[in-house]
Amino acid sequence: MVKWFWQQRPQGRKLQLRSRGEASDAHRVDFEALAPDIDTFLGQAAYLQLGYFETLSELIASTPELAQKESLSRAAGAALQKHEELVALIRERGDDPTSLMLPFREPLDAFRRATHGVRPQETMLSVHITAGMLDDFYLALSSSYGDTGRRVARILRADDDREAIVDIIGATIASDPEWASLLAMWGRRLVGDTLLIARAALGLTTLQIADERQVEPVFTELMGAHSKRMDAMGLAA
Repeated sequence: MVKWFWQQRPQGRKLQLRSRGEASDAHRVDFEALAPDIDTFLGQAAYLQLGYFETLSELIASTPELAQKESLSRAAGAALQKHEELVALIRERGDDPTSLMLPFREPLDAFRRATHGVRPQETMLSVHITAGMLDDFYLALSSSYGDTGRRVARILRADDDREAIVDIIGATIASDPEWASLLAMWGRRLVGDTLLIARAALGLTTLQIADERQVEPVFTELMGAHSKRMDAMGLAA
């Protein structure tokens, strides 16, 4: 049985937020008491980026328009670049990337299948929304790992080249307004699946109500960023 990292840490620890004076652009979560071990964090972060690349590559193959293929290829290339940089970091630390990623292959592949749409536009939205939310989440989590975490943060903050997806979705909606309601509904479904990943990573299945109140600002920020992404595409969050 696969042991997720939230099943491996001691229980009863608290999550705290730093003050604005300690963060440059937003509240930062101090995950130190809740964070998984560094190998688990790196393995999952690397496999997530590989999954984004795989899904975008599938979209390129199934998209007939050359301009859209080229746009999607840039987003796929950005995801692959992040994956390769995380893999290089793992090797630099003396670990085997495959061994670190393997425990997360089955559950994260299941997550990708659950968020794979029937139509290409739904899957494009899935990549944009789920990758955006989880990148934000792992950026916050990275503050627990010192210099290695800062290097991971730099990797995740690199340009994701997903603006092309926003443009494609915008053009789709402009061609038929009914797409707006369909994609908005799909986007709302994606949030639930994605937050399950983040909530489980913090052990929220076992934390008491008081502890859940402490981490509520984390998800408030994730949802705020999600709403901005949806607004940018003209979709109701």
